[in-house]
Amino acid sequence: MDKPLRRPRLATVIRPTLLSLILLAGHATAGEPEAPPAPATEQAAPVIRDGQVTIAGKKIDYQVSTAKLVLKKDDGSPRASIFHVSYLRKDVADIAQRPVLFAFNGGPGSSAVWLHLGILGPKRVELPGDGTSAPMPPARIIENEFSLLDVADLVFVDPVSTGYSRIEKDGKAEEFHGVEGDIDSLADFIRRWVTDHGRWSSPKFLLGESYGGIRVAGLSAKLQTQHGMPLNGIVLLSSLLDFRTLSPSHGNDLAYQVFLPTYTAVAHHHGKLQGNRDDLVRQAREFAAGDYSLALQAGASLDPAKLKAVAEKLASLTSLPAALFVESKLRIDPSRFRGELLRAESKVLGRFDARVAWPSTDPAYPYVDYDPSFSLALGAYSTAMLAYLGQDLGWKEDSPYEILTTKVQPWKMGDGNGFVNLSGRLATAMRDNPHLRVLVMGGKADLATPPDGIEHSLKHLLELPDSARKNIVRAHYDSGHMFYLNPPDLAQSRNDLAEFIRASH
Repeated sequence: MDKPLRRPRLATVIRPTLLSLILLAGHATAGEPEAPPAPATEQAAPVIRDGQVTIAGKKIDYQVSTAKLVLKKDDGSPRASIFHVSYLRKDVADIAQRPVLFAFNGGPGSSAVWLHLGILGPKRVELPGDGTSAPMPPARIIENEFSLLDVADLVFVDPVSTGYSRIEKDGKAEEFHGVEGDIDSLADFIRRWVTDHGRWSSPKFLLGESYGGIRVAGLSAKLQTQHGMPLNGIVLLSSLLDFRTLSPSHGNDLAYQVFLPTYTAVAHHHGKLQGNRDDLVRQAREFAAGDYSLALQAGASLDPAKLKAVAEKLASLTSLPAALFVESKLRIDPSRFRGELLRAESKVLGRFDARVAWPSTDPAYPYVDYDPSFSLALGAYSTAMLAYLGQDLGWKEDSPYEILTTKVQPWKMGDGNGFVNLSGRLATAMRDNPHLRVLVMGGKADLATPPDGIEHSLKHLLELPDSARKNIVRAHYDSGHMFYLNPPDLAQSRNDLAEFIRASH
């Protein structure tokens, strides 16, 4: 349900299994680095190294600090240690003018490795071609000429129980593993980092990928109201604000409308639809908001002739048989779509990037049981991160680095019987801080968090002043959820991010 924006509340998601449907579904824990590990404790000093990266033809000297920050109770006892990697440009005359960006992936349960080694940091994982093929193992780290380090200092943060972040002896899992506890602990981390590094006077930005959108929307309000830290900008990268937009189910037809334009874009990419892609997507979007919406709302009372007509229109926008839409009462969820579009070729589509099409493991089954776009990235990023942390940054631990973990579950979504929706908190932050700008970035082949989902949420910030709406900027890319795996999208997204940051302070 929508929450009142004046006093935003939090609701729980109806289907707990949805946790596996957000940033990086599944459980993956990376192995340990090859070098003999020396344990790092909560008292370990930061490991500081110097580095250099060339961006836009200019050499940027930086200092990288790998560290843990211990969150404490009022009595000084340790609650949790937050592992983070900070990159600070060296040749900065006035840090009051130097932006700092805090980056979070999602999950819940994901470390920040994807943003760190995929798009923002001075090093990145080398993938072949357009990002739809797996690299030959072991994956290689190369210099990232598209890093944002020329325009902002970067802090990559692993939420509690991800990466090397851990609950300490006086903390409890329920204090961190949930929407509210996560926001509270990360707001405390940001406050502490800013204080420790003397950056209260610096422009501040948050970037959240996927579930990270929920996280940074909550942080934008929390930092502002509780810690007196208004932000300059937040970036919602392949994000969501309202779980309804991703939850096709009985009683929630909104998600079917949200996914339709992406189905159209993906069908066009695979040659199943002819014509101009953008025109087709526009038609799908208009149909989703019009006749398709009315047909879904009619439910079982929909006239059979109307059912057939709507099914035929859906077929023309997706290339799937009209009979399939009639059979499914006009409701095809993303997993079914991924299994049906290339069924004749015995291939299934990726969820994070539907450009990826790999052989089906069970052609007779109508739903997809794996995500090839996730498979091609997981091993590469796991190996690369462990090598980079241990060899380049010099940080080693006995415990494994949790690339993506289920140890954060059960994740407390809140109280009540509804869906998590942080739209109201973002609206509150934007209303109370008229200078707060928002960059929304989305991939046209993303079947995890389709761009029309967050667009729905933004359209329904009903109490947001009109003057604040101009602060929302949008950017779209041809590939999927992690669109930065596609080289042209990586280059364009770097330009979009740099322009956004420069214009926001």
